[in-house]
Amino acid sequence: MTSLELGREAARLLDQKKARDIRMLEIKNISTLGDYFVVASGTSTTQVKAMADEVEFQLKEKGIYPKRVEGYQSAAWIVLDYYDVIIHVFCEETRQFYSLERLWTDAPQVDLSDILDPEQEDDK
Repeated sequence: MTSLELGREAARLLDQKKARDIRMLEIKNISTLGDYFVVASGTSTTQVKAMADEVEFQLKEKGIYPKRVEGYQSAAWIVLDYYDVIIHVFCEETRQFYSLERLWTDAPQVDLSDILDPEQEDDK
């Protein structure tokens, strides 16, 4: 699975768990951290944990394991690091505070409209 496919799969899995405001940023030409960031929000720490758990479980089923997982205890911001794809799952307030998209304004957004539920996007 390429890093683009992995990022898109993570976004799809987050969407299935009702994640809000899912974004995928291409960082490979502006950072050595990886190729993509996937960013999503949940409305509670319970939902944030459920979203992170689902992504980790489904990717493990495909033989893909994270290098590390950070922030699970507090669940205000969970980071799943898959080497070239780094998945950030936030509580909405924490995401607003850190504003990763603003920090990474030079990173182009990957179009996810073909995999995200448009009705769910309208509710956001």
